[in-house]
Amino acid sequence: MTTNDHEQLSHPQSTQSIDFSMVLASAVHDMKNSLGMLLNSLDELRQEQAETVGDSARFNTLQYEAERMHNDLVQLLGIYRLGENNLSAHVEEHFVPDFLAQQMARHTPLLEGMGIKLAIESDEINGFFDEDLLTGVLNNTINNAIRYTKSMIKLTAAMHDEFLVIGVEDDGNGYPENMQHNGTPSFKSLNFNNGSTGLGLFFASSVAQLHSNGDRHGYIKLHNDGRLSGGVFEIWLP
Repeated sequence: MTTNDHEQLSHPQSTQSIDFSMVLASAVHDMKNSLGMLLNSLDELRQEQAETVGDSARFNTLQYEAERMHNDLVQLLGIYRLGENNLSAHVEEHFVPDFLAQQMARHTPLLEGMGIKLAIESDEINGFFDEDLLTGVLNNTINNAIRYTKSMIKLTAAMHDEFLVIGVEDDGNGYPENMQHNGTPSFKSLNFNNGSTGLGLFFASSVAQLHSNGDRHGYIKLHNDGRLSGGVFEIWLP
């Protein structure tokens, strides 16, 4: 064996470059798909064993946490694509009340199992947005509202100042003052040293920013001025 052969065997990285971020993205994609299948199975099990698991706190916790992990993985993939400049909004026209009904239907079994009331309050309007991206935002926001609400979650939609405003309201204790804001938080503002990184809000604001009309871009707004006296998440799309 020559010296050069020995060096190639000892240092395989010299002949093979590994893009670790792509490896992670591929793994996250596979985990997301697996969790999606798990969530479908949990929905089917809830239907088949309604009398047994319908009001089970442990089953509801299992489904809630699985949904939360699924949402986190969707966001991670979105942020990876954003960092690779490979995430864009494919805007199409949608009838907003029907879109909101689809989002609520996904969470209805869990909400009913946890005794949380749900409502939709939407004007009869059409909106222009990327359905998949906005679904990711609302799934995460509804999941957060489930965690903090006391008894009710409401989806709202209306036109304000030529923006389509879609909101998620709950009757919990509301957002703390330092979280109430308009606009887009920067990635550098995320805090990975505690249990709440703000990753979901960064993803939501990034999705909003991808929606534009002329020189206007979308943004998110957090406040406590809703009719349910709890937290209100709004995404404003031009």
